[in-house]
Amino acid sequence: MSRIRPLRPLRSPTLPVLALALALLAGLGVQPLARADIYLCVDANGKKELTDNPRSGCKQLDVPNNIPAPSGRKNTGPAKPVTTPTDFPKVGGSEQRARDADRREILNEELRAEEKKLAELKREYNKGEPERQGNEKNYAKYEERVKQMADNIARAEKNIEALRREISNIK
Repeated sequence: MSRIRPLRPLRSPTLPVLALALALLAGLGVQPLARADIYLCVDANGKKELTDNPRSGCKQLDVPNNIPAPSGRKNTGPAKPVTTPTDFPKVGGSEQRARDADRREILNEELRAEEKKLAELKREYNKGEPERQGNEKNYAKYEERVKQMADNIARAEKNIEALRREISNIK
């Protein structure tokens, strides 16, 4: 019969072990959290500014466990212009006008359908007092249907506005 030995309490790692662990982490590219000093600057108008760049008249703040913000992107100069590959298909002017005309007609059809739908929704809504249906003996059900009708009207109006804006954007 084997005897179960009690567990030994864990000991804290010694200094050489900690140094070795930090060296391994640094070798892997992992850096321990760094502490950055934070300063509170107040200008002549009383405007306060927090910064990590000390200036005259700034007071250093004691912030525990602060983590510095990542450095900003380096500006490498003006952005390079986007060039179209030479083998990219090109569309002639007359073909593009025909495509725009087709698009305009499709959008106009959608606009007419949405306007017709809005007119029908408004007719059923009856200025906020639609006829009650037989299954709406509970007034809460009626109010819920009226609210849903108002939401549908608002949605249709937004759709119409978006379609008109899209049509006006066509050249």
